[in-house]
Amino acid sequence: MKTTKIFADGNLIVGRVRPTLYGSFIEHLGRAVYEGIYEPGHPTADADGFRGDVLSLVKELNVPLVRYPGGNFVSGYDWRDGVGPRDKRPTRLDLAWHTTETNEFGTDEFMKWCKKAQITPMMAVNMGTGTIGDAARLVEYCNHAGGTTVSDYRRANGAPEPYGVKYWCIGNEMDGPWQIGHLTAEEYGRKALEAAKVMRWTNGETEHEAPNGKLKLIVTGSSSHEMKTFPEWDRVVLEHTYQQVDYLSMHRYYEYSKEDERPLEDFLGAADDMGEYINTLRATIAYVRARVRSKKQVHISFDEWNIWTQSAPRTEPLWEKAPHLLEDVYTFRDMLVFAGLMNTLLNHCDIVEIGCLAQLVNVIAPMMTEKGGRVFRQTIFYPFKYLSNNARGNTVRTFSDSDAFATKYGEARFINEAINFDPTTKTLVVSLCNYAQEQRGIELELRSFGGLKPLEYVEMTSEDLDAVNGFRAETVAPHAKELPHIKDGSRIALTLPPMSWSYLKFSA
Repeated sequence: MKTTKIFADGNLIVGRVRPTLYGSFIEHLGRAVYEGIYEPGHPTADADGFRGDVLSLVKELNVPLVRYPGGNFVSGYDWRDGVGPRDKRPTRLDLAWHTTETNEFGTDEFMKWCKKAQITPMMAVNMGTGTIGDAARLVEYCNHAGGTTVSDYRRANGAPEPYGVKYWCIGNEMDGPWQIGHLTAEEYGRKALEAAKVMRWTNGETEHEAPNGKLKLIVTGSSSHEMKTFPEWDRVVLEHTYQQVDYLSMHRYYEYSKEDERPLEDFLGAADDMGEYINTLRATIAYVRARVRSKKQVHISFDEWNIWTQSAPRTEPLWEKAPHLLEDVYTFRDMLVFAGLMNTLLNHCDIVEIGCLAQLVNVIAPMMTEKGGRVFRQTIFYPFKYLSNNARGNTVRTFSDSDAFATKYGEARFINEAINFDPTTKTLVVSLCNYAQEQRGIELELRSFGGLKPLEYVEMTSEDLDAVNGFRAETVAPHAKELPHIKDGSRIALTLPPMSWSYLKFSA
């Protein structure tokens, strides 16, 4: 049995993990909204039509922030269609997903849901068919106290107090030819700059003061690192907007494809590939910062990431309301890669401050519902739950002698790890993926945390990589392990099963 040594010292800190790293995403796509978070008449629905069973699982995941309303949807969306009396809201064709949007659920409903879920809203403005004036007026609707036509309309719609939305995405994937209102980098950079200015002015921000608190603005980066525009798009857009924005967005999805030369190995290499992608954007940001002579640091908002079988054909007819779209049922194999992606985000928390798992329910999501009925936790639910609730504080730098395997992205490590220490709660969390098809020994040496005491040890394994959960049974779930012995206060020896994810928690 091969053994991998992993060393971590509490004094070697990568960065602080912001709670926003564990965000998610709700788009008007498929059944994410309708039959997802919102289903009037459901046995668990409250007076506002919000599904209580879904809300309970969202709280179990401990999601602190949710991006809304898109996604591709936002580039053709007029936010005014989704506010005001429901019987007067228009029904529209959604050209992004070729569905019919009734606008029964809109900004005010989303804000009510966020309040009940104890979630921070992250709004997106339309940079496709929308204007900078539309963006400014949405900020006014959400954040201005009253006394204007737009803010008083919010008050008339049942929200006397402003929502105080802090996080705003300036468009979505504008370099993608599939995007409604697709723009070049120069065109989008100019438009995003002007949108950022008027959004800040509407929020009451001037050069010297910001009585409502400063907005956190996210400018759209390349849709993925496989785009021909990457990373030149990101450079050009940032050079236009650097002084006005706080984050550069990035998106990335991975899928298991039997068309690859080495399907399993290429899929398992996703976590290391994600790290390379982040590092390229880190370098792009640093270059632009130097070029524009700025003292501020722009960070990354990784506001779309997940496993997604994008090659699956659509079977639902066009122009349906809330059709069953992108309802991937996740396998044990997917969970393994997903856990590695979470480790990557944690290990780059110094530059990635926001993460949005796309999406939250039904659409490539950690939970699935049936109309009028049940909900179940997908395989990917569990790594997110354990890390979101426990991997806080600081990510600690790790040193590993793991061997590697070849993938289409380059070499990837057999043992993928992340270690976090929270100085407030004095807890240490270790997340370990074993991507080898045989068991591996692990020697952990965890220094400078004080005497460690094991609190929890869970593991996810399966003899069937294609195993899934469903409404009848959640067969892929973590199981408790006997707590490990700690030698000399900091040394732990473990044996990881083949193709497994392990989670350990210690008091320090």
